[in-house]
Amino acid sequence: MRSTKLSSAIAAAAALLAFAPAGALAVHAHQGVKPHPGLGRCHVSLSADPHIVTTNESVLVSGALRCPSGEVSGQTVTIYERIAGVPGFKVIGTPTTVAGGLYTFTPPALITDSTFYATALGARSGNKTVRVAPQVSTPVVTMQSGSTSSPQLPEGSQLFTGFAHRATFRGSVSPTDQGAEVLLERESGTSTEEWGAIQGHVFVKADGSFTIVHNFGVPGDANLRVLVRPHGKFNQRGLSDAVNYLISQTQNANLTLEPSTNPIGYGQLLVVKGVLKAGAGQKVVLMGHTFGTTFAKVGEAITGAGGTWEVKIAGAVQNTHYQAVSGAVHSAVVFEGVKWNVTANPIPAKVSSGTLVTFTGTASPEAREGHTVYLERKNLSGGGYRIVDLGVVGKGGALSIPFDVIGSGKQVYRIKLPGDPINEGNSSSPLETEVTPAVVLTPQTQPTLPH
Repeated sequence: MRSTKLSSAIAAAAALLAFAPAGALAVHAHQGVKPHPGLGRCHVSLSADPHIVTTNESVLVSGALRCPSGEVSGQTVTIYERIAGVPGFKVIGTPTTVAGGLYTFTPPALITDSTFYATALGARSGNKTVRVAPQVSTPVVTMQSGSTSSPQLPEGSQLFTGFAHRATFRGSVSPTDQGAEVLLERESGTSTEEWGAIQGHVFVKADGSFTIVHNFGVPGDANLRVLVRPHGKFNQRGLSDAVNYLISQTQNANLTLEPSTNPIGYGQLLVVKGVLKAGAGQKVVLMGHTFGTTFAKVGEAITGAGGTWEVKIAGAVQNTHYQAVSGAVHSAVVFEGVKWNVTANPIPAKVSSGTLVTFTGTASPEAREGHTVYLERKNLSGGGYRIVDLGVVGKGGALSIPFDVIGSGKQVYRIKLPGDPINEGNSSSPLETEVTPAVVLTPQTQPTLPH
């Protein structure tokens, strides 16, 4: 998931080739290709990055050609690919080397595990395999209400506890992987990427679809995702985009409690209101607690006509559980989410495949330094976004995620702050760029190998 920093990797490969002993670089000549009579026995390297991708994504193949004469620019490199389940290698491209013998090539989008090697001037590289995980769509969520099901609920919506309000998560796996087990997972830690399964024993159907039904038992924040276990031709797990929902108890008809907006943006005015069945002139105390605290009084009101009441809370900053109390009558516990504010800065409108792009922006609350940040890319075949890299919130809420953009055509990204017990998740506006074929990179004087 981490960026591979391709510019440094390619430059480092070129530098290492220049100083490595000939014996260490020796490879067998490719069958049917003889060493070049004027250049001597040459050697060619190949790397394919990233090593793990999701189906329908691209990789960048790169390397360097070295010959005793040193005349290695303008030479043709032939790239071969073998697709898992298909016998034999086939030629997929013939890039040309530039100064220093460097070359790059972007193969067609991968569908399943693929192995690559390169030949040039009688030399053959070693094999490099890229593992491919299935694409899992962002789940469509509905909630049962009596005998009917609700319309699709967008991320950030409120779900209720209990069997009568069970939630259904529907999605699909591409390519179809019938029989693979599907798990519904919930993040169990605070900004630490700790996930645990809360529903299992569901399997992908013949058409690639899946349906998960789950009963939530405890009110609060729910950061959720779908995981598809390795199965069949896939030896990598598939993951959906993480989505965030609010879980609350069902209302008590004798004393209701309803926030004006749920969830609400960080720092905004929150109005909590409701109706007391006992009527007008009654005292209602609003109680609340945030993560790691117990219920305490946050406001009070006297009911008006029809038993209506209202409490205003200026500047909501944290997720809060609220409950109204009037004498011996208690309302349901309602969870109010307070969303991160996320702003992303523009990225270049056009880049070449393999370019290192730094995605930047700001987030508030600014004091939450170290919180996990996702860089997500929109799936080419629809179905939402998927995580392609990770970062953390820096000082003053600064966001910065360097990432090697690979592939071709239009790509859409966004920065996402996942939810946790303190604040609800939120995403930046989409960031769009046009990716063009790779440009061969120039070797650096003192390259640094990626960690």
